[in-house]
Amino acid sequence: MISVDEARARIVASCKPVECEAISIADADGRILANEARAKLSQPPFPVSSMDGYAVRTDDAREPTTLRVVGAAPAGSPFSGCVGIGEAVRIFTGSVIPEGADAIVIQEDTEANSNQVRLKVAAQKGRHIRVAGLDFKAGEVLAAAGKRLSPRDLSLLAAGDVAQIDVRRRPRVAFVATGDELSRPGEARKPGGIVASSGYGLSALIARWGGEPVDLGLLPDNIEAFADLPEKARGADLLITLGGASVGDYDLVQRALTPKGFALDFWKIAMRPGKPLIFGQLQQTPLLGLPGNPVSTLVCAILFVLPAIAAMLGTDDETQILRARLVGDLAANDARQDHVRARTAVKNDELWVEPFAVQDSSMLSVFAAANALILRMPHAPAAKVGDWVDTISLDHP
Repeated sequence: MISVDEARARIVASCKPVECEAISIADADGRILANEARAKLSQPPFPVSSMDGYAVRTDDAREPTTLRVVGAAPAGSPFSGCVGIGEAVRIFTGSVIPEGADAIVIQEDTEANSNQVRLKVAAQKGRHIRVAGLDFKAGEVLAAAGKRLSPRDLSLLAAGDVAQIDVRRRPRVAFVATGDELSRPGEARKPGGIVASSGYGLSALIARWGGEPVDLGLLPDNIEAFADLPEKARGADLLITLGGASVGDYDLVQRALTPKGFALDFWKIAMRPGKPLIFGQLQQTPLLGLPGNPVSTLVCAILFVLPAIAAMLGTDDETQILRARLVGDLAANDARQDHVRARTAVKNDELWVEPFAVQDSSMLSVFAAANALILRMPHAPAAKVGDWVDTISLDHP
């Protein structure tokens, strides 16, 4: 058996960045930038007022005074003249500062009548003026390559007059579940059959992580059923099998796919849950064989599929590891890295984590109730209430 870290490193090394594509920023939420995005203009492009009021010359208003109003500058309609001695221009938030003016006296500090305005306070040079480029300047990097774009980023790019960007295309992750006993939810079941559940969670995770899930269906446990799998998976960037990774079924997968070009890299990882995991290449497409137990499937997806997709997107693995204090005792661990289903909560400004009493890898109800995995390294000593442990967040990303 190999370690989790070695398995992850070998899987990631086989996953190369996918091509990029140009898309509108309107469609870019959650996408990964392939190239840095630079501002095409400064923001603001010119000095603007941050308040409603009057644009004046500081030299004319070093103390309360009355000035002649010579025009107005609504947002989008700049004043075409120049503010001269003893003059003021009515201005609004976002309006361009007229030539000659160097301060704004806000509306609340003025009294206007006819073509005059009385300033009740002295003007301060630069007051309530947003200088050109205050937010960012033309040519400045607004988002770096490899960044997953958020709604905030999209508004920033739009402000920089960026209409299209280059992003990594969504990696196509094909998956197929194996087993004579499987049926779809809502379908008639065979005697002794079960509902195939792992693929639904896996598909959602793939999409959440930025991939394009491709469900290839259910395969029975016979070699002939695998015959056209390479053709079905053609164009996929990663192929995942669900089930058929245990000792007996593993031979079936290998015997079925080796004649089709499958080359095994490794089998079995020193971890719990998910020990019977296989990895190799099927006609130059990475193939990851996940165990069939649904909790094992999803835990292995978090540990191996997420970093694989991140590598194909050219971004960092977004697994979030948090330190938390134990609510209950944990026994010493054996030679396998363990991932204990648990629930975290904040108490007295500290993060605490409580392991569930039952850890069976078939129990989706426990996994659905969990929001974290307690990470227990091989041969970790017993841990007591209050001890600090590492946890993997199930709510991020």
